Amino acid sequence: MKKTAIEPVWTPAEVRVAHKLRELRMRSGLSLRALADRSGLNINTLSLIENGKTSPSVSTLQQLALALNISIAVFFESDPVEKSVVYTPVDKRPQTSIGTTQMQNLGKDFSGNAVQPFLVTLQPGVNSGDRVIVHTGYEYVFCLSGIVEYHINDDVYLLEQGDSLLFEANLPHCWKNSSTESSQFLIILYPTDVNDEPSGHHFSKEHLIQEVSMKIAVITDDGKTISQHFGRAAYYLVLTIEEGKVVQREMRPKMGHSQFSGENHAEVVTPAGHGMDSASHTKHTSMAGTISDCKVLLCGGMGMGAYDSMRQLNIQPVVTDLSDIDAAVEAFISGKLIDHTELLH
Repeated sequence: MKKTAIEPVWTPAEVRVAHKLRELRMRSGLSLRALADRSGLNINTLSLIENGKTSPSVSTLQQLALALNISIAVFFESDPVEKSVVYTPVDKRPQTSIGTTQMQNLGKDFSGNAVQPFLVTLQPGVNSGDRVIVHTGYEYVFCLSGIVEYHINDDVYLLEQGDSLLFEANLPHCWKNSSTESSQFLIILYPTDVNDEPSGHHFSKEHLIQEVSMKIAVITDDGKTISQHFGRAAYYLVLTIEEGKVVQREMRPKMGHSQFSGENHAEVVTPAGHGMDSASHTKHTSMAGTISDCKVLLCGGMGMGAYDSMRQLNIQPVVTDLSDIDAAVEAFISGKLIDHTELLH
């Protein structure tokens, strides 16, 4: 009996991302080809995202945010209803995580976006990226805990708990957590140009690839090439990256379909899509058990259910068309690795 594929049911958030991307692209006067060139993404991928045919990964959205010079949080925000008073309960702060950096927006939808307050949590060694930050207006910083190191022009300011900083934001600046403990600070951005989006300068995909230390996993059968099938691969190659360089490699066993041979692995199609049921998620969680300390998973192919499960486990999957592990890792470190979500099945 011939099976009828059921189209995935897209969530309101995914539909909003599709509409928002097209809106932002057209507002910037960019064609699909121009945005593809600027972001390094495949034009077909962009078309699929805009038409609601595929759900973009976090890394894909980060590439788009950088290309459009916006904060990644913009993709998840509904059209704002401007308010003259914004009340934000502590348990309802809009939050975005980029790498291990957490940013909470304390003034979402404030009228005119004239004042932009954020609560930022930094892990040890994390910084604002290689490039200095310059934007209009003023910037206020208040250290709540830990240590935050601010560089403004040639001067260095070491902020500890209770210390604050106010400066003209057109001065080249950057920041980092230079301590061995996490730090938290309040940052208030006050742009004087209504078209300026200073949060886009401060929080970008560079946080993910510039962390001092992180681990990424690659599905493989031989330690040299990337497996084309997530479920069948026998190993993970786990690489430790420090300051943009691979410093350690480790092969780890991976559970695969053979371990579940006693269970039915038929192509079950549910209203949510293939592999999106709870039983499949349990299998995917077991498969990812040995890489719980990794932030990213590189693979040559996987099902949409496995892709979604990895994201729920706070592991960012990236589907690449590169087969050589070293080439793919180098592209990831340089921020040029494309997540080919159109290859998901």
